[in-house]
Formats: sequence, C-alpha cells, structure tokens
Amino acid sequence: MPSREDFPPTTAPEREEVGGRGSRKQRTREALLEAALRLMREGRSFTGLSLREVTREAGVVPTAFYRHFHGMEELGLALVEEGGVTLRRLLREARRSDVQFTDMIRGSVLVYKRYVEDNRLQFLFIAGERAGGSPQIREAIRREVTHFTNEMAQDLRGLGAFPGLSTGTLQMICGLVVNCMLNAAIDILDLPPNQPQQEQELLENFVNQVRLIFLGAQRWKEKSPERGAAEKTA
Repeated sequence: MPSREDFPPTTAPEREEVGGRGSRKQRTREALLEAALRLMREGRSFTGLSLREVTREAGVVPTAFYRHFHGMEELGLALVEEGGVTLRRLLREARRSDVQFTDMIRGSVLVYKRYVEDNRLQFLFIAGERAGGSPQIREAIRREVTHFTNEMAQDLRGLGAFPGLSTGTLQMICGLVVNCMLNAAIDILDLPPNQPQQEQELLENFVNQVRLIFLGAQRWKEKSPERGAAEKTA
C-alpha cells in the first residue's frame, strides 16, 4: 500500500495555480452576469437575450458559459439570488443596530437606497422580471421576497417589537414593508441627477410609508379563534 511519502504535498506554485483557476472561473461567472445586465440596460427584457449575445458581451466563448450555467434561465436565477443575499445581509445589520426603532427604519431605508443606486442594472432587471419575466424567475423573486419577509419578522420578534401579534400577522406586516421597498426601487432609479430636494422628498416619503405600516401594526387587534368563528357564522 502506498505511504503518505509517495504523494508529496502540493507545492506553493501548484497551490497558486489551483487558486488562480478558481479566481479566473469566478471572474468569468461574474463577467457573464454583468454582461446580461448591461444588455438589458437599454430596456431589453431578459427573455429576449440569447446565450451567444451574453457570451460575446462578456468576451468569452459559448462553451465557457456551460461551465457556470446550464442555460440562460439558470443565469437569471443567479442574478436574483446573488442580489438578494447581499441586500438581506445589509438590512439585517441595519436592524440589529442599537438605535431607536424610528432611527432603525430610517437607517434601513438609507441602506436600501444606496444599494439600489449602486446596483442599478440589477434592480432594473428585477423590476422587469417581477412584472413579466419567465415563470421560473418570477417564482425566484417571490422566494426572495419571502426570505426578506421571514427574516424581518424574525428580527422584529427578537427585538421584542409587536409582542401582541402572532407570527402570521407579523409576517403579513413585514410583507407589506418589503413590497413597499420593491415599489420604491423604481422611484429611486428614476430620480434625476443633481436634484437634492427631490431626492430628500422621496427619502422622507419612503420613510413615512414604512413608519405608517408599523404604526398600523401597533394598533392592529388580533382576532380570537372564537370571534373569527362567530363572524363566519353570523
């Protein structure tokens, strides 16, 4: 039986080569994702893109595409998932800050606004696909919305907010907030440059919309099972 000595350890150059291949592979994957987003910049839908267009824009051969994705639909799903993961992490960090609840709302809105501005093409893609993309991508967006909703509800429960509300009601309220955020993304993207007053008005309106949802949540009265059954039979 061969001993460990028969298989010498990987040398430093070999380790670097392995790491280099991994780095190149990641760069190619990112180039394909960014190429698809750039092609949609002028208003084209994702479903109207072809694999050859994307690889040509990314500067790679079509066969390289299949080392990363089985097809265009899988690339679209990756665009949805990657944006959602990063944004959820940023918003969770904002919610866990040791600040007053109202300040937490404003902080979360500012984090979200900056992220939308820094990832303009990705949000244009999500907005377009959410309204009329392929069923699979629309379902992926709905899953991301559910992740946002559940994580927000979990964080609010951990903060002791709205202790009188059931988990289902809290998730419903957080769902309203997430949909408000998605709708606000288009307004953020449509902001004209160098218009600080208009930008501030949009920001304040966004903050107030979220505050209004939570103020309504504070006054929400849960229905008891007995009351709900009585209303159905009335």
